[in-house]
Amino acid sequence: MTKTARAAHVDRRLDELYPRPPVPLDHRDAFTLLVAVVLSAQCTDERVNRTTPALFALAPDPHRMAACSVAELDAIVRPCGLAPRKAMALQGLSQLIVERHGGEVPRTFEELEALPGVGHKTASVVMAQAFGVPAFPVDTHIHRLAQRWKLTDGRSVEQTERDLKRLFPIARWNALHLQIIYYGREHCTARGCDGTRCPLCRELFPERRRPVDTRK
Repeated sequence: MTKTARAAHVDRRLDELYPRPPVPLDHRDAFTLLVAVVLSAQCTDERVNRTTPALFALAPDPHRMAACSVAELDAIVRPCGLAPRKAMALQGLSQLIVERHGGEVPRTFEELEALPGVGHKTASVVMAQAFGVPAFPVDTHIHRLAQRWKLTDGRSVEQTERDLKRLFPIARWNALHLQIIYYGREHCTARGCDGTRCPLCRELFPERRRPVDTRK
């Protein structure tokens, strides 16, 4: 099976499995999504979702978050790790959103990536899921599965993003990146599948299937 054929198979099967994939981070608007994605760096979505209710009760918008001290924010977000760096980033990005963007989350990659704690992946999630702009955020699950499925050489996250954008239709990017994440978590985990066990790996690479031991 060629790389193009593998991509088409992945696209079709994942759309069957996850026809309407929800955003795994709980949020109410573009700002709360941005905050949740910043907190998700090196942290599970589950832990972020347990943390953000208290955070958003204190500071549900950029104006109120900018008015909080780093210590106040750190006391809440510390379970998400990388403290107090994340707390400083949340206060700093909130201040810039208020000062430069009138309290509204900016709608361009360049403006988002200029905010503290916001890299390309975070900006891509916000652009895709808050504003509907085609993007292909690549997290560890996507990077790992793209390598496992031989859709990229996997030299870098940036290269993986470029390769996936070339392989899949632009209209599918926003849903597909979520579908791959869900599949990676539920079926093709880092330790639970070695490229021969999950349904998609078996379909994509039948030659990898281990022969049945008939001696038992």
